[in-house]
This record gives sequence, C-alpha cells and structure tokens, in this order.
Amino acid sequence: MKKSKTKTTETVAVKTPKKNTVKFVNKTYRLKKETPPLSLILASRHTQRFPLMHFDEETGQNRPLRYARNQKSPFLDEQDDNAILEPIVFEDGFLSVPKENQVLQQFLFYHPGNGRIFEEINKAKEAAELVSDLNLEVDALIEARQLSVDQVENVSRVLFQKDVTKVSTSELRRDLLIFAKQEPEGFMRLLKDPALKMNAMIQNLFDKNLLQLRNNKKEVWFNTPSNKKKMLNVPYGEDHVYMVASFFESDDGIESYKHLNGLLKNA
Repeated sequence: MKKSKTKTTETVAVKTPKKNTVKFVNKTYRLKKETPPLSLILASRHTQRFPLMHFDEETGQNRPLRYARNQKSPFLDEQDDNAILEPIVFEDGFLSVPKENQVLQQFLFYHPGNGRIFEEINKAKEAAELVSDLNLEVDALIEARQLSVDQVENVSRVLFQKDVTKVSTSELRRDLLIFAKQEPEGFMRLLKDPALKMNAMIQNLFDKNLLQLRNNKKEVWFNTPSNKKKMLNVPYGEDHVYMVASFFESDDGIESYKHLNGLLKNA
C-alpha cells in the first residue's frame, strides 16, 4: 500500500519596502547682521577669484560649490554641463526656500557662510533654547529668594565687594534678585562655588579693616592690634581675594586664618 505524499508549503516573508522617513519642509534663512541691507546677493558659485568650497570630512578634500536649480547636487563635481545658474537674493534680510527646491537648501547647508553670514531659522530649536534660558532664570530667582540672611551677606560680599553692614538686607536681596535675573548662569555658578564662604570671609576682613591693601593694591597687610606686618604680595593680574584664600589654605597661613576668623566672630 502506497503512502500518500503530503505537500509542504513554505512561508515566504514578503519584505515591505521602507518608507522614506525624510520630511521635506519649507525653510527660511536670515542674515546675521543686526541691520541687514535691503537686498543682498549671496555668492552662489565657485570661481578661481572667489573660491566657494566645502571641506569634506570623509575624503579630506575641498569640494567646489555651485547653485544650479536644474541640478540634483550643490557640488560642482556632481553636476553636468547644462547647469542653469540663478542668483540667491536675501530681501530685507530674509530668504525663503520652498521644500521643492532641495538643491538650494542643500547648497545653503554646505555654504561656508552658513552660521557666519546667514543662518536657518529653526523655530522649534529657538523655542527650546528660550525655554531653557527662562527655566534657568526662574531657578536662579528661586535660589536668590530662598537665601538666608547670612547667605545674602556672603554672596553680596563676593559679588559686589562692598561692606554689607552699611546696606539693609532688603537692598542686598533686591540687588541679588536683579543680578540673578540678568545673569542667572553666573549667579548659579557662584552659589555652587566651594570657595564662596572663604571668599566672603576674606572680603569681610577687608571690610572690617583687619586686612588692608597697600602700595596700589599690590600688597596685603595685616591690620590687627597684635600684627601690622605684610601678609603677601599680589602678582600682576591676580585677584587679592584669591591670593589671600590660597595663603589661608597653606601650612603657613592656617594659624592666621584661625586668628582672623576669631576676630571676626568677636567683632
């Protein structure tokens, strides 16, 4: 008795072609001058007299550029002899390029003036940068508002280098809030500076006249009842507070630090 043969069918996976994920969009460019001209014609082709090239990082070669609307590439070595040249004109500082003109968008991307003469307007990127800046400003203002009185005085001593005992706390806090709003990055960096407390203490020593700058701010002198000697010389271009802090952190200066800090606490 013959066995019946059973047919086996193989399942063949059909590959679905991938869709083009590149999204072509209209783009707008603007000149970077604060007061752009009414009209500006951008250099649009490479010549011996006026080179216009893009450095290719992969090949290590400079590739000449030329804009021709009837070509598929902005690179001269990929174009044929039937190129139709057109001027690139910024009107009132702006240039709009529709998504259908991809060769011009590519040409502007590789143009050596991109980022220097003109830039692409990226609203999403600009919005994200603005949000980041605003968040930093808010964070700085919150930090400034939450500072204790001692912290307000310490930060003000370092930031404004003035005797805080002669100014009300409200005035100091106002000035810190204004600074935090105008320079949020610098303000936040100052709060995180591990040398803040030491620098504030040193500035207080100068405010209380326990330390003095002499000889056109080239020398720092002790000015305590028991010590009128010179502490150190301030090299050209160096900050006297930084120099005193370095001295206090050395083996030679640790006792002076303890003595002066004790005088401040008893003042």
